[in-house]
Amino acid sequence: MAEGDGDVYNNYFEQVMKGEFDLGSGGDDIKVILVHGHTPNLDTHDEYADVSGDEYGTALGYTAGGKSLVSQDVVQDDANDRGVFDADNPVWAALGVLSPAAPSHAIMYDNTHASDLLMLIWVLGTTETNGGDYGLQWGADGITLMAKAV
Repeated sequence: MAEGDGDVYNNYFEQVMKGEFDLGSGGDDIKVILVHGHTPNLDTHDEYADVSGDEYGTALGYTAGGKSLVSQDVVQDDANDRGVFDADNPVWAALGVLSPAAPSHAIMYDNTHASDLLMLIWVLGTTETNGGDYGLQWGADGITLMAKAV
């Protein structure tokens, strides 16, 4: 995976099919964490506890457990025959000096469930701003899409 690439934890697919997530407005508390030195395992990492050891600790502007998404929503896109999950871009305001300075990944999980189910992961490579705002920008098409079966 190169910088900016994203992927889906395999358990997420199963849990979506079981109806474990409510990604709509007022639904589950979806969070994003920043990790460093992380080696993803999409097959065996299922919950927050599997990745929390690589998360930054509480530092100036960063709180362990991550940032909750705001304005999350799911829409039906008939023009492109898909469903779209989106939310506002998360921003850590006045983020202090992280060590190491460049987070390796951003990981999204559902904080509503007892096991804090992992959902998605992205490769990062940008250095945080040492006291400025640090944010993630979702793609123009949203965070994730569900399309017709092939």
